[in-house]
Amino acid sequence: ASTGTPAFFVHAAEAGHGDLGMITADDTILAISYSGESQEILMMLPIVRALGVKTIALTGRPQSSMAQQADLHLPVVVAKEACPLGLAPTTSTTATLALGDALAITLMQARQFNEQDFARSHPYGRLGRRLMTKVGDVMRRDAAVPQVARDASVQTALFQITDKGLGVTLVSDGDRLLGIFTDGDLRRALEKYPDALQRPIAEVMTRAPQTTAPAVLAAEALQHMEARHITALPVLDGERIAGIIHI
Repeated sequence: ASTGTPAFFVHAAEAGHGDLGMITADDTILAISYSGESQEILMMLPIVRALGVKTIALTGRPQSSMAQQADLHLPVVVAKEACPLGLAPTTSTTATLALGDALAITLMQARQFNEQDFARSHPYGRLGRRLMTKVGDVMRRDAAVPQVARDASVQTALFQITDKGLGVTLVSDGDRLLGIFTDGDLRRALEKYPDALQRPIAEVMTRAPQTTAPAVLAAEALQHMEARHITALPVLDGERIAGIIHI
């Protein structure tokens, strides 16, 4: 079920005591028995066949009763069990698990199941959060965004950087991004201009900075930032400033 195909377990012994009510003609039964002679399953097969349910048998004996009665037989034949007595299901259970995984992967490919689909089935896990969390979910917005107007001084921008604590401030014309001013820009301005603090921010800001969008996955934005060695990224919704993310 977690890989995109609805599935549930029915115990063969309980099937005849009401649990068959869970099965419909749209289902396919995957019946597992290494001997292929499990009586509980053999008793159930004619009943589900009458319902129009397709059956697939996984057994270690192609000539077994289950293999003969099922619509499809998938052999899981092993030379011997790993158990020192050669009795306890060990090698056969591992082979059955591997074949089950192969079936699940094949279904994933047939259904074109992708990472986003996987995340929707696993929203509480770390992977699910990584694949579902968008920039818009974690960005700073509104008053928490460091921002100054294009005619502000470097000193005003410095106050904004200090106040918001991100090491940067956006430079804007209304809600339109013009540039970004970082602590690196400040150092360069101080080295170049004796009156750097009184200079207009537009003279020393970084124009056309890297940006992202609210709908971008947060993990992708993080990779983008790490690859470019930047700690803050403006978030634009079209041409409008929507927020900023910081690491």
